[in-house]
Amino acid sequence: MAFSVKERLMAIQRALDVDDDGILGPVTLTAIERVVTKRQDDRAHPSFSLIASRDGLKQLIEFEISSPQFYYRNLKKPIWPGGKSGITIGIGYDLGYHRRWQIEQDWRGHIPDSDIERLVGVVGLRGEDAKRALRRVRSVSIPFESARRIFYESSLPRYAKDTRRIYPGVQRLPADAQAMLLSLVYNRGTALSGSRRREMKAIKGHVRRKKLDRIADEIRRMKRLWDENLLPGLHTRRDAEADLVVGAERAYQWSELIYL
Repeated sequence: MAFSVKERLMAIQRALDVDDDGILGPVTLTAIERVVTKRQDDRAHPSFSLIASRDGLKQLIEFEISSPQFYYRNLKKPIWPGGKSGITIGIGYDLGYHRRWQIEQDWRGHIPDSDIERLVGVVGLRGEDAKRALRRVRSVSIPFESARRIFYESSLPRYAKDTRRIYPGVQRLPADAQAMLLSLVYNRGTALSGSRRREMKAIKGHVRRKKLDRIADEIRRMKRLWDENLLPGLHTRRDAEADLVVGAERAYQWSELIYL
């Protein structure tokens, strides 16, 4: 029995886990490119959790530090961002949510050992406890290049694994959407239980069904958690993440993709 070109394309689309509309459009071409890229890059990238877009990761850095110039003016030394955060260094590296061994492993060789000893002294402190402890580490200084290197080599791969673990199927979403869910987990962590995590949990089902608009809606709904007058940056961040998710279904150049 002979099959038409459209039927054959639809079978290929189903195998690639994209809509089987029989149209060789950007979504199908991107899916094919991903398969080809994976096969070509398997030796160079033997294991990865996500394929994020460079634009998305650039946006994530901007969420965390605005710009290198702003970093050197305001973030070179440890800060306490407020709320339930811990003391934060580098590019959104929250000491309140890291363990001593992680900090020693990540930062050893990038900053003096004496500074690492000061930083591990505030591990696990959050909220007002972190605020009170900030003076103990204000003498520490983190060069931007060190912060950037730890961000790409240590933080992002770790959070990419966390993102894929709590959102099975995220790796099948477009690269911008993968980057923005990574951004969300980088900012909010992996917990999915409790009233404050209602939207985080709901996203899980939308990821499985690849409903980008629903994912974006849940991200916007999270703004209910923060007073816009006190934490306007989080409202701006959630809107920007949602916008990039909605527009994620586009054609990507191979050079735009980063394996994490």
